[in-house]
Amino acid sequence: MRLATWNVNSLRARIDRVEAFLQRHDVDVLALQETKAREDQLPLMGLQSLGYEVAAAGYSQWNGVAILSRVGLDDVEVGFPDMPTWGDPAAAEARAIGATCGGVRVWSLYVPNGRKVDDPHYAYKLDWLARLRDAATSWTDTPTALVGDWNIAPQDDDVFDIGAFAGSTHITPAERAAFAAFVEAGYADVVRPHTPGPEVYTYWDYYRQRFERNRGMRIDFVLGSPPLAARVTGAFVDRDERAGTGASDHAPVVVDLDLD
Repeated sequence: MRLATWNVNSLRARIDRVEAFLQRHDVDVLALQETKAREDQLPLMGLQSLGYEVAAAGYSQWNGVAILSRVGLDDVEVGFPDMPTWGDPAAAEARAIGATCGGVRVWSLYVPNGRKVDDPHYAYKLDWLARLRDAATSWTDTPTALVGDWNIAPQDDDVFDIGAFAGSTHITPAERAAFAAFVEAGYADVVRPHTPGPEVYTYWDYYRQRFERNRGMRIDFVLGSPPLAARVTGAFVDRDERAGTGASDHAPVVVDLDLD
């Protein structure tokens, strides 16, 4: 099975790229984040003609997650147990969707950004991660993939210049500890062993030609439970997908699994 995750930054705006990506890399399951659309607004005809089933949760402008699968799409679950809410009035955001695809439980996750360290959204981010970790600890005995935009750079070399991020979110000790808690619970970053070294980024801001200058961040991850991690045979970041007109500011991350 080939599994991929991609913060697409609007599925409606980039549907042609998504369809081409699926075919170019022969992807079986694609988890998307920031789809920025309600399910009834999604351009599904081309995906369905390619053989993909779609499960999605979203609103017309913000957030949004989806899973595309051509190997089955069962037991769809929007939101994880005890997922925190946000806003006034408080409501669950479209940041998590799970489905079983070809025997693998896939969770497409769009972790809250956090905004600023002293912002209520930062506390919400940490609470969101803690509750996800609590839920995910009961999933470690089965092939489970927690994939998506984590909005955390766990290591110093996951950002182009650690000094430039001093006092910012994404690299704070509390966020890194929240990420590490998943590893302590048994999950493994299954991509890093196949993409070693610094400057292996997944996100480049549109600002000041960050991509062209490779001033990026590594914030998109696939964390696998032990039964899932043991089946990983390869992984890569499709950096080329970040190039060109109309690209998302994130690159897709692709993982190969041997499920035989």
